[in-house]
Amino acid sequence: MKKNLIQEIKTLENLPNSIKEINNFRKNDNSDVSALVKILKKDSLIVSNILKISNSNLFGGNYKIETLNKAVELLGVKLILAISIGTIISKTINKNLFAYAVTNDDFFYSSALSAIFIDNWLGQINEDLRNELLLPAFLQDIGKFIISQLIQDDRQTEFFLKSLVETDDISACELEFTGYTCSRISANIFKHWDFSHNIIFPIAFTQDLENCPKDFLHKAQVLNVVKILCDIRNPLSNNNIEKALKKVLEYNFDVEYFLNSLDSIRERIEKNSQHSLSNN
Repeated sequence: MKKNLIQEIKTLENLPNSIKEINNFRKNDNSDVSALVKILKKDSLIVSNILKISNSNLFGGNYKIETLNKAVELLGVKLILAISIGTIISKTINKNLFAYAVTNDDFFYSSALSAIFIDNWLGQINEDLRNELLLPAFLQDIGKFIISQLIQDDRQTEFFLKSLVETDDISACELEFTGYTCSRISANIFKHWDFSHNIIFPIAFTQDLENCPKDFLHKAQVLNVVKILCDIRNPLSNNNIEKALKKVLEYNFDVEYFLNSLDSIRERIEKNSQHSLSNN
């Protein structure tokens, strides 16, 4: 399957021109919301994903967000850009996540949760690092689309799902069934499309820290914690919180900042979920 994974990546189509517009906006640190909205409106799927996340329990609750302008105001430009880039990439890959028994909406939810956690956690510590890792945090599980397809092609879905349930360890199952970590697959996808090393390297070594170049080690450790915590099948589960906290201690990160962010986000989700129920 290893050879098939690499071949699958090599056959991926080029990204559409819309990615260039969005990347140019991002790299120029543009803050013109009207210009951004004009770019995003060209792609109905981007609009749909942004509005879904805006109205999820990560953000929504008091009232329904129905326009892009309101969504940008609520989510912020950086998260909007991450969702947009993630949408274009997943649409270009054009695979499903059936092997994981999750949907594309689940992917965007856990990815948004990852970015929000980075924003909250690192915002207390290092704003430059927060800005640098928000996009990689959102994109780091994109390799799951390729893994899922190949597991289905090999008719291993039933066995893969059984292993996921029995072990409750997605990363170990991915490695066992494919010979690669999801992080390595994601990094190879971004390498195929000539993404920046600042995106490729932290993702590539998230699950291979012992071989990580020193310049990227801290970033890879941060992404590793978030990857565990926001697991696509069980985001913020008690088991994943426990595993992530162990990594925080292992990497000598400040536990208080981590727990403050965790409490803040869990409270937000609970509050928004209650508002949503009362409005239905």
